Amino acid sequence: MPTLSGLVPSSSLCPNVSFGFGCAKANRLLFPYNLHYGLGKASKKQKAFQVKSGFWESIKTGFLKDSTTQVIEPSSAVQEEEEEPQPEEFVLVEKTGPDGTIEEIVFSSGGNVDVYDLQSLCDKVGWPRRPLTKLAAALKNSYMVATLHSVRKVPGSEGNGEKKLIGMARATSDHAFNATIWDVLVDPFYQGQGLGKTLVEKLIRALLQRDIGNITLFADSQVVEFYRNLGFEPDPEGIKGMFWYPKY
Repeated sequence: MPTLSGLVPSSSLCPNVSFGFGCAKANRLLFPYNLHYGLGKASKKQKAFQVKSGFWESIKTGFLKDSTTQVIEPSSAVQEEEEEPQPEEFVLVEKTGPDGTIEEIVFSSGGNVDVYDLQSLCDKVGWPRRPLTKLAAALKNSYMVATLHSVRKVPGSEGNGEKKLIGMARATSDHAFNATIWDVLVDPFYQGQGLGKTLVEKLIRALLQRDIGNITLFADSQVVEFYRNLGFEPDPEGIKGMFWYPKY
């Protein structure tokens, strides 16, 4: 579930946002009020309507036989012309230390994540260890994995510099309507700099670029306000998240 570098781990990997609050069970299903957040503001009533119509209407359009919504399938020629947005990689922050060492914080929405690096990062934020094979499977089966790396370069040295994983978030999706964000975490040493906020914002924008507008996540009660500030809202219009638990 979502955690920002230290929040709460999920059963799939770790929870959604970890900011050093410790491990606990995430218990809120959050929906974004304004699916185009950052692109304009709307009243609370308008935002709630956007979620309700976007979330439920897209599902009904895809599954209900009696839907009156006309679905127009693009021609194969149009489909061939449309290209999937390419993964991004760019420098978010660059700073120079007293000794002249240059550190860059690099965001990437593509590329591989080393499971040992991820396990080390989970250890730093206090998440319980999980089988490496399952971590690898969770990453492989994710629709999108966004990362933050610290790259240190010593003046006069050659090569790409020392690279360290300091943040990650991932999303699963049906590749059409819906996506759920999981396992948001940031190295405690780098917390308090707005990197968790930027990581989630960039991940949402990348999903919107792929025309996926129904974005949800699970959050521990300690980070609900963090996600509220990013445009998410718990239980909009009475929508509830349901969890299955065995009765034996």
